[in-house]
Amino acid sequence: MQADLPAHRIELDSAVLARFMPMHLLLDAEGRALSYGPTLAQVLRDAAVPGARFEDLFEVRSPGGAVTVGEVLARGGNRFRLVPRHGVKAGLRGLGQRLGSRGMVLLNLSFGIDLISAVRDLALTDADFAATDLAMELLYLAEANAAVTRELRGLNLRLEGARMAAEEEAMTDPLTGLRNRRAADLVLERMCAARAGFGLLHMDLDYFKAVNDTLGHAAGDFVLATVGRILREQVRTEDCAARIGGDEFVVIIAGRSDPKTLQSIADRIIARVSQPMAFEGRTARVSASIGIVRSTDFAAPDAMQLLAAADRALYAAKHAGRGRAVLPGV
Repeated sequence: MQADLPAHRIELDSAVLARFMPMHLLLDAEGRALSYGPTLAQVLRDAAVPGARFEDLFEVRSPGGAVTVGEVLARGGNRFRLVPRHGVKAGLRGLGQRLGSRGMVLLNLSFGIDLISAVRDLALTDADFAATDLAMELLYLAEANAAVTRELRGLNLRLEGARMAAEEEAMTDPLTGLRNRRAADLVLERMCAARAGFGLLHMDLDYFKAVNDTLGHAAGDFVLATVGRILREQVRTEDCAARIGGDEFVVIIAGRSDPKTLQSIADRIIARVSQPMAFEGRTARVSASIGIVRSTDFAAPDAMQLLAAADRALYAAKHAGRGRAVLPGV
């Protein structure tokens, strides 16, 4: 068994305390400040003056009910939690011990869970901590973790953006910029399931084959792109305009089933499409035939049923002379 070593009295001046305990507070027997560690002085700022009383510097959070340093040591078993009354509002934790016969009290504090915010608010560096303190290593780990988290978040955002872009591309007709057949089917099915009143326009271009045959496919693509622009200008954001085939289009008018309104929209589209389109010094001319149906005309609207009815109305418009819109029953 090892014999107890004899106790030796050790005198530590303020410079030594500051070096080894930069967050220390040395108090006299009455609880008045004798010296502050340099880092603690930064925390307390102008309040870190000689003679300041412990209870004027700190609010005791633990042990409960303690106010003076004597009560802290008596109730907390030398362990405590404090919050500065002045300066930087950081939660502090620490240990305390009475020294010798004169009753001085030495407190050694640390930032605990408020370390990161304290370092940020005070612009602390490694020199503000004891050489044996792991505070900066913990900060480096926290920063590394934050950097990895930011990178992962950025990667997730990029992946989500790529996914959304891919979905958008999969739902878009590349030539006209309108929705494609898949997108139109999804919108139509959703609106039928919601039993929402809406109008469906099925449009086909008249004389489009003649444009391709006489002016070439580049002119035909130009006409289709122009029609796409016209449809985008004529519908609202809540509506859906789509190219579903070569020169076939559908327009789903959300929340509108009034015959006059649907007829007016169709007539505006026909008037715009019928205007001459200049292409490379030549003129392309087409017109548009439109079949119109209303979801409210069906007891239980079904996407395939509505499309078939709109298709029949479209061919009725063509047989009636083209360049017009037909709404059955009107």
